[in-house]
Amino acid sequence: MAKRIPSGTSRKGLILSINPDNPQQRLIDRVTEVLENGGLIAYPTDTFYGIGCDLYNKKGIQLIYRLKNRPLNKPFSFICDSLKEISRYAIVSNYAYKTMNRFLPGAYTFILEGTRLVPKIMLSKRKTVGIRIPDNRICLAIVQTFGRPIISTSAGYDDPFSLKDAFGAYLDIIIDGGELFASPSSVISLIDDKPEVIREGKGDISSFL
Repeated sequence: MAKRIPSGTSRKGLILSINPDNPQQRLIDRVTEVLENGGLIAYPTDTFYGIGCDLYNKKGIQLIYRLKNRPLNKPFSFICDSLKEISRYAIVSNYAYKTMNRFLPGAYTFILEGTRLVPKIMLSKRKTVGIRIPDNRICLAIVQTFGRPIISTSAGYDDPFSLKDAFGAYLDIIIDGGELFASPSSVISLIDDKPEVIREGKGDISSFL
């Protein structure tokens, strides 16, 4: 059943099929153009279909909060394409670098202290951020081409057609990367070099216990 979502927009979700094994660059370029123009997209990851926008698109982020009925004091995570990019948006110690290098790309969200490059709307009260590098070629190609991180939050649906029924009027592009069997990422805090499992999900947490 489609969720009740806010009024005030006329977007219509276009379903765009992209090869999950070898994403077509011309289609990736089309998606990044939408992001550059302030649009919202739905895209596959290694855990779920996500809804996202440019990290610096405040209006887009606020709309996603409304679509998800999520309180503003619970920031979304965002996707980077490499550890080098993560180090621009988070303070990465040697321990954190080595840890993330072992597990990424993968089904993990790592909690780190954010840098000044992160918009305030994306920071927790403790000035921390949740960052992902999913093991999915489509979303990594988007971030690599776009050149900036994108917001990541679960769409709550396993296929793009159900997603269109629920949120299609509010999304500019819905990427069809095949059916996914949604499972959340494992969330690991690396604050103060003391690993803490915040949520057990798809990623193996045995190394952090």
